[in-house]
Amino acid sequence: MKQHQAALDVNEVPALNKWLVLSLQHLFAMFGATILVPFLTGLSPSVALVSSGFGTLAYLLITRGKVPAYLGSSFAFIAPIIEVSKSSGVAGAMVGSFLAGLVYGLVALLISIFGTKWLMNLLPPIVVGPVIIVIGLGLASTAVEMAMYLPGQEENIYSGTHFMVALVTLAITIIASIYFKGFFSLLPILFGIVGGYAFAMTQGIVDTSGIQAEWTSITTAGSFTGAIAALFQAPDFIVPFVDFSPLEVISWEIAFLMVPFALVTITEHTGDQMVLSKVVGRNFLKNPGLDKSILGDGVATFIASCLGGPPNTTYGENIGVLAITRVYSVFVIGGAAVIAIVFGFIGMVTAVISSIPTAVMGGVSILLFGIIASSGLRMLIDNQIDFGEKRNLIIASVILVIGVGGAFLQVTEDVQIAGMALAAIIGVALNLILPGKEKGHGNGQMFEAPEVERQNKKDHVA
Repeated sequence: MKQHQAALDVNEVPALNKWLVLSLQHLFAMFGATILVPFLTGLSPSVALVSSGFGTLAYLLITRGKVPAYLGSSFAFIAPIIEVSKSSGVAGAMVGSFLAGLVYGLVALLISIFGTKWLMNLLPPIVVGPVIIVIGLGLASTAVEMAMYLPGQEENIYSGTHFMVALVTLAITIIASIYFKGFFSLLPILFGIVGGYAFAMTQGIVDTSGIQAEWTSITTAGSFTGAIAALFQAPDFIVPFVDFSPLEVISWEIAFLMVPFALVTITEHTGDQMVLSKVVGRNFLKNPGLDKSILGDGVATFIASCLGGPPNTTYGENIGVLAITRVYSVFVIGGAAVIAIVFGFIGMVTAVISSIPTAVMGGVSILLFGIIASSGLRMLIDNQIDFGEKRNLIIASVILVIGVGGAFLQVTEDVQIAGMALAAIIGVALNLILPGKEKGHGNGQMFEAPEVERQNKKDHVA
């Protein structure tokens, strides 16, 4: 068995002089991706930071402080949030997120009663892999439009300047991904955004008026307490029963658009738990249990829906930080969550994020959305799915064409099952109907919990 040497174990408290630095590492790792999701969906980045912080703290509480995982904005829900927002506004997207959170709770209950085998039969790799590919490719046009066209125009107007900024941003992100080593290799998104932002300023497409307004309000406050008051601002929360009535918004259309993606993210969550178990050297699928971690993920999504943020999910970037630093302390993760909440209330942070040109985000998104699609392909490869089997070929082909092609099913005048949601539903149905279900599982390792041991010897944190 592989022995795991921890610099800080799961329940160890770091020294105060190192705690802040260790927590900031996790904040930087998740920051770029977490603010990108609300940027694309029209939600508030500051609310996303606050909801990810509170969601992570809730997750740590529900898993009884046994799983060092950070939760950030989920990319899987970008497309359905955009679609729901078009017809039902942001309130509709929040109701959909709430429904997705309920699915997490239901799945957690079923796992606690029946185990994980039923979930594996419902969502084998042959279904989940192509659906993840559809999620990435379905967002491709959004990334390209952000990269190529002038923002805020009723019709698409090509801009060579914006496209150049997007390509430079993409190049910086790729260079950071390939050539940066150690902890810095985990921050390609952040490096891409910062580098692209700097280049965009040389091209004159960065609007810094919001930053200047924030700075003016702080410097002209007249006193130290006034400056502190001007520095902190409440984010634009969207609270149910205060800003909108969920009962007036909820509809079958919202449910059909949002709920199927919860099944995909639950499967991704399970994969993250397997990787995290291998990194830390403990079987988190057994202790505290997959039901507890999925419930924690669902509660985090529920919290986000009550604040106006995107659904949350466990982040691979932060698992990478754990692997490199060997600092597994949940107190470090909790510290990152607290800092994220504080950042969400700082007006200057919100102003800086809002000033990022869409071309910069478009350049980063070209790579990110492609990686999402590629991760679906990797799932098929890792599980050794045999496409020589007609059953597997049929399921994958139907999911890809329906999802990427944008097919939709008009249930009623107001209810429509579209694109990725329809592809996921049909994929699950085909898997249950067609004979030879075992062929869709490949090598069957998708839900196998790793058997790992720990070595109690500790190293000092460098």
